[in-house]
Amino acid sequence: MAINLNMLLKAMVQNKASDTHIRGGAPVCLRINGVITPVNASTMTVKEVEDIVFPLMNPRLRSIFDEKHEVDFSVDGGESGRFRFNVYIQKARICVAIRHIPLKIPTFEELKLPVDSIKKLLVNERGIILVTGITGSGKTSTLAAMVEYLNQQWESHIITIEDPIEFVFTDKKSIISQREVGTDTNTFVDALRAAMRQDPDIILVGEMRDLETTKAAITAAETGHLVFATMHTVNTVQTISRIVDLYPPHQQAQVRVQLAETIRGIVSQRLLPCTQGGRIPAVEVLTGTAHIRKMIAENNIEPINQAIAKGAFYGMQSFNQSLVALHKAGLAKLDDIIQAASNPDDVLLAIKGIDQEK
Repeated sequence: MAINLNMLLKAMVQNKASDTHIRGGAPVCLRINGVITPVNASTMTVKEVEDIVFPLMNPRLRSIFDEKHEVDFSVDGGESGRFRFNVYIQKARICVAIRHIPLKIPTFEELKLPVDSIKKLLVNERGIILVTGITGSGKTSTLAAMVEYLNQQWESHIITIEDPIEFVFTDKKSIISQREVGTDTNTFVDALRAAMRQDPDIILVGEMRDLETTKAAITAAETGHLVFATMHTVNTVQTISRIVDLYPPHQQAQVRVQLAETIRGIVSQRLLPCTQGGRIPAVEVLTGTAHIRKMIAENNIEPINQAIAKGAFYGMQSFNQSLVALHKAGLAKLDDIIQAASNPDDVLLAIKGIDQEK
C-alpha cells in the first residue's frame, strides 16, 4: 500500500514521536523518546518521497530547494498541530526530517522544568534570556512556554521572528505578532531592525546563529527590550564563550561588556529517559547577578560554574545539581544520569553522599 503524507503524520502523532525521517530508498523511521525506530519494512522510492514533499512547496520554497538542495518550512496539521519540515539531499537522494509541534503550548510544569527559577528570570522587563542545548533538547518548547507565560501575565506587544513559525500563539493579555523569515521578512537581521519601529516589549529570535543576528539581538536588548533567543550550546559557560567568539578579536572586549550589561539568564537543557515514561530535562540555570556580570565583563568565566552551584538563592542550579535531584527523585536511571553528565565523577560523588545519608 502506498504511503501518503496523512498516514505518516497520523502515525507520528499516534506514536508520540518527536520526529519522522523519510529517505528515498530507505524505511520510514520515527524518533520516539529519543530513539530512532523503523516503522515500515518496505522502502520508499525517491519518486514517492518527491510526490509527498514537492506539493507542499510553493514556488519560492521550490526555488530555494533547487538552488541550495535544502529548505525549511512548516505545515499546519489542524488538530494534530504543526509540522516543521527540513527537506535535504544525501547521496543524490531526497530526504525529509519532520518535527511535530503540538497544538497546545506546554507549561513549565508539563515540561518538568524548574518552575520557580524560570519565573524569577521572567520578572525582567529588559535584557536578553537565552535557551540553549543540542538539537532535539526541547529549546523550542521551553521558549514557547516562556512566551505563553508572559502572554498570560503582561499587557505587552510580543514579536517573534522564526524560520519557520512553529508554535502558534493566541493573543491573551498581550498581542503577539509572529513573523516568518522568507514569508513575512527577508532575514532575522531585517526583522530585528524593523522591530525597533513596531513598538515591541518582547522580541523572540528563533536562533542566534551568526554574528549579524547576534549583534542585532544584543542591540535590541540594550535599547530596553526583553529579548529571547536560542543557541546550540551545551552549557552556560560555552554559551558565553560562543557569543564572544563570534566577534572579531578587536571587538571581543566590548561585546563582553555589552553581554554583561544585558544578560538576564541562560537556561541550558539536556533530555534523558524518564523512569515514568517519556523524557525529562536536566536543566542548568544562570541568573545575571552583579557577580556573574562582573565575571563576564572581566573575561573570568571559568569560576561561573561554581557561582551557579552556589546561587540557589537567585534561582540558579548547575547541571550536576539537576542530575542529582533527578536521581534523588527516582526520575532517571543512574546509567542515563552518568551519560548525560559533563563531570560523571562529580555527579557520582554527590549521589554517593546522598545515598549514605539515607
